Amino acid sequence: MKPEIHPNYKQITVTCGCGNTFVTGSVLSKDLLIEVCSSCHPFYTGKQRVVDTAGRVDKFRRKYGK
Repeated sequence: MKPEIHPNYKQITVTCGCGNTFVTGSVLSKDLLIEVCSSCHPFYTGKQRVVDTAGRVDKFRRKYGK
């Protein structure tokens, strides 16, 4: 590897919207905020969660009659 062309790799804290936090390595300079992690994602938990942003789910159901 060539010297002084690679970014610094360091430990950061990742915080999820559900409150879960964990430490990982990254080249980012600050901590990371995410919306979904493995402890709240429907694929891993088996629970479906519908995130309704400004009534989009209801609008879809009314439009397509479901």
